Amino acid sequence: MDQIFVYADSLSWGIIPTTRQRLKFDQRWPGVLEAELIKQGRSVRVLEDCLNGRRTVFEDPFLPGRNGLVGLAQKIEMHSPLAIVVLMLGTNDFQSVHPHTAWHAAQGVATLVRAVRQAPIEPGMPVPPILVVAPPPIEAPRGPIASKFAGAPEKCAGLAKEYREVCTAMNCHYFDAGAVTSASRVDGVHLDADQHALLGRALATVVAEIITR
Repeated sequence: MDQIFVYADSLSWGIIPTTRQRLKFDQRWPGVLEAELIKQGRSVRVLEDCLNGRRTVFEDPFLPGRNGLVGLAQKIEMHSPLAIVVLMLGTNDFQSVHPHTAWHAAQGVATLVRAVRQAPIEPGMPVPPILVVAPPPIEAPRGPIASKFAGAPEKCAGLAKEYREVCTAMNCHYFDAGAVTSASRVDGVHLDADQHALLGRALATVVAEIITR
């Protein structure tokens, strides 16, 4: 069985926009990904590690444990062997408490890629390929999160380009989620249920190609 490790934030956790509720596993994109791969006859399991508010490598001044770098190498060690690691982070780097730009988020992702590759896995286990997924661009934030993401659309400009350049330089796989879906029509930041389905199906094609190489 191939294990797929998804390391991400609330866009992948499946928060229902403007609520504190969560989509069911088969509705959120990691679950859709798993189901699509199983339909193809593949023996896979998706391991979700998705935390609301997680940054790439930055601290949340209000909530502990949101720095994505902390403990990542140990999680790779814990779940190995892995067929692939999927990283989809960056959205929270643009919260209003931060001055970060797309370049900063991309450098954060580069740091996470290095952490995965340097994880202390057992001898003989493979260093997993990495797929970096650029989140869709943040639109005008609406609802309860509007103040939290004030100014985010401007700060995240060019995110897909910056991620692509990092992935090219580091020889890892890349996918632009914005190529298949926008951010939520409800809150402008997260993903709606139909957008999870679109992203999960698109990533199934990408992941299937990577894990069969």
